[in-house]
Amino acid sequence: MVNFLLERTVPLPLDEAWRRLTEWSRHASVVPLTRVTVLTVPPTAEGTVFVARSGVGPLSFDDRMEVTVWRPPTDDAPGVCRLEKRGRVVLGWAEIEVRPGPGGRSRVIWREELRVPLLPSLFDRPLAGASRYVFGRAMNRLLRLSG
Repeated sequence: MVNFLLERTVPLPLDEAWRRLTEWSRHASVVPLTRVTVLTVPPTAEGTVFVARSGVGPLSFDDRMEVTVWRPPTDDAPGVCRLEKRGRVVLGWAEIEVRPGPGGRSRVIWREELRVPLLPSLFDRPLAGASRYVFGRAMNRLLRLSG
């Protein structure tokens, strides 16, 4: 099992930082070799299900996720989204929090727990490092891209 935390402060209003991180189809544009398919009708809410398919050919796997907490940011409260990972290969959860930061900026906190049942715990440290790198890079790109 791997746990990691990523934090960024960005020059974006709360609602824009939230939108950039929670438009699930955008994640495919920043994570190599990944397609995202939303299986439920928009808009995103508790119960939304989507699948990130990563890899190439026979080395592909589905990372099925369900939104279990959906609270967009307001003037009075930070935004919180919790995803439960329910695939065959990847289990765990992710939480995205968007809160006011200094100087009108937004503070983004991404927490994640990953479990890969077929992977021995010997690989936890390399998986943690790779996950921090891949998810940190994706987070940076999502927050930079205005599309």
